[in-house]
Amino acid sequence: MIIFPAIDLKDGRCVRLRQGDMAQATIFNDDPAAQARDFEHAGFEWLHLVDLNGAFAGHSVNASAIRAIIAAIKIPLQLGGGIRDRDAIEQWLSAGVARVILGTVAVSNPALVAEAARAHPGRIAVGIDARNGKVAVKGWAEEASVSALELARQFEGAGVAAIIFTDIARDGMMEGANIDSTAGLAHAVSIPVIASGGVNGVRDIERLRNCGAPIAGVVVGRALYDGRIKPGEAIRSAKLKTK
Repeated sequence: MIIFPAIDLKDGRCVRLRQGDMAQATIFNDDPAAQARDFEHAGFEWLHLVDLNGAFAGHSVNASAIRAIIAAIKIPLQLGGGIRDRDAIEQWLSAGVARVILGTVAVSNPALVAEAARAHPGRIAVGIDARNGKVAVKGWAEEASVSALELARQFEGAGVAAIIFTDIARDGMMEGANIDSTAGLAHAVSIPVIASGGVNGVRDIERLRNCGAPIAGVVVGRALYDGRIKPGEAIRSAKLKTK
């Protein structure tokens, strides 16, 4: 498994939200590029980056901070938040983003996702953020009628590199990852699944690694910032063989 340390951008700062609520933002670093360098120096192999303002606005808002992060590190990063058309996809891939995450547009225009995946093999991921099993879109402000599993199955065979599955109810709450739902999704589709939301200790990483499902990675946010998970122990735990 790969550990993806998370940087969420709000108003140019590195923050963490509770259940996606912009009014419940904790600022952890005024310099996101410096935070990205810290994660790289700690030994992480990837970075997970989200433009929170962009997710609500429908277009990139924290572009200057994103570009500063790209320039500051050598490890690959995946970027989501407000990327909803082909021009935005091409812009960020050309700017040095290794993989773009498409969420809202995966619901509203799945054909665009499939088209982009064909054009950029290995560089298009789908972000599936679920609340009570239903997919939430537009910065989690609206709920779609489709379930997480139904949406994931739409992209079987489309060439999507990964699905980043987030349990909104647990995101930023430090209540533990939703192992059952994540494992169920990973068993149901052949697309690699990356778990996100609620990870509060190395035990969650171990449980995901040993759940019997092919979990490809884990996004870790607040637990790293709060010190509940040390970078080295997270990386070591993810690399251990499944029991």
